Amino acid sequence: TYAGALRGLALGEPVGIFASRSAESVALFLGIMQAGGCPCFMEPGLGPDAVRARMDAVGMRRIVLDGEADALAADLDNGEAVVRRLSHLGLTPAPSTGQGGPAPALTTASPALLLFTSGSTGQPKAVRLTHGNLLCHADGVIERTSLTQADRLLHVMPLHHTNGVNNQLIAPFLVGASVALVERFQPEAIEDQIGEYGATYMTGVPTMYSRILPHLRHRAARRSLRFLRCGSAPITPSLHRQIEAAFDVPLVVSYGLSEATCTSTMNPPDARRIGSVGTVLRGQQVRVCTAGTVDPIPAGAEGEVCIGGPCVMSGYVGARSARSVHDGWVRTGDLGRFDDDGYLSITGRIKDVIIRGGENLSPQVIEDAVTRHPAVRACCVVGGPHADLGEVPVAFVVLHDGEPPCAADVRSFVAERLPRIFVPDISLVAALPETSMGKVDRQAVRNMLAADD
Repeated sequence: TYAGALRGLALGEPVGIFASRSAESVALFLGIMQAGGCPCFMEPGLGPDAVRARMDAVGMRRIVLDGEADALAADLDNGEAVVRRLSHLGLTPAPSTGQGGPAPALTTASPALLLFTSGSTGQPKAVRLTHGNLLCHADGVIERTSLTQADRLLHVMPLHHTNGVNNQLIAPFLVGASVALVERFQPEAIEDQIGEYGATYMTGVPTMYSRILPHLRHRAARRSLRFLRCGSAPITPSLHRQIEAAFDVPLVVSYGLSEATCTSTMNPPDARRIGSVGTVLRGQQVRVCTAGTVDPIPAGAEGEVCIGGPCVMSGYVGARSARSVHDGWVRTGDLGRFDDDGYLSITGRIKDVIIRGGENLSPQVIEDAVTRHPAVRACCVVGGPHADLGEVPVAFVVLHDGEPPCAADVRSFVAERLPRIFVPDISLVAALPETSMGKVDRQAVRNMLAADD
């Protein structure tokens, strides 16, 4: 097993995985965890500078690459990092004592998983979760969805996303369920894949489902399904109903964030409420509070959603910013309200994060890239509505005096520096609105976008 080959890792040592979606990379992930390390799936498409920044942020000395990352390997394997090829680790029986001694004894407090999340600030933040965090989360998901070893999950979401790991690897594996890990998401292939693997459920973001709907043809091919799950981004009631009508099974909408492992509330499959993200999972705590505090307010009132309990991280790794956990609670920045039956509805968000097809994008990261263009004087990025993706980034750009219009050039410039999903639409303007303090008025920019629509 990989756990045997990886003996000698320090307890909680972070190990990056930059590999394609495969059974081998999942086995490596679990082997690192079993050996006492703290695995971290890296986002596909990251350049060497971004990979180094993540490694430096958490003190990561090792990263495992597969054969599809030759260019990255050449960049990183220069003494700054220990780079190992997936094929070089080997699948050999684990000896009772490895070269580095026996694997460390693991407890619920032992580090188990590292995730990078953009959050609402510019640079990615590293969330470190413990075995206790993962077990508490999985217990609630298993109980709510009645998962058993008879279930089969069709896995179509990214492995670097907390949903792709905690909901779609840890939870099903703990009950002995099967996971069909397809190489990449292809909407036209989903129906055939459900039939081929006899999938009993799958999880996706609203964008995925909206792209699948036109390709559904044969109800009999989907007869193995008992429910669908949806999370990581808001879904409209209209799309929710369309999905349920097309698949003829309940669509279970949930809510959570990486800082609290993954899912904190979920609709019961047999009692789901459209427009709600469900009730609190077993073992977790969720309250609606006065914004900016962890002071609870009565049911029915709108406030900031805060999450507590044994699924909450201890803090960001290496972060020197303001406290992220407040008296055991994470302030999410999202607005919501509970009804009298304990169902939570998300009504908006305080933070400026743009959610594009389930992926959180930081406006500041995009603004930093745009303003590096020599012709750009100022920039403000906001989320614009999109029928398929929910939101897309839109950059309002002010050019230096005398510079000719160059929207396409700015887009190309950003595309060379950030992953594709961060590349914004460009709107050239003469000036950006400002507050009385001289800061860019982001809400006024949003109003400009709405007026253009």
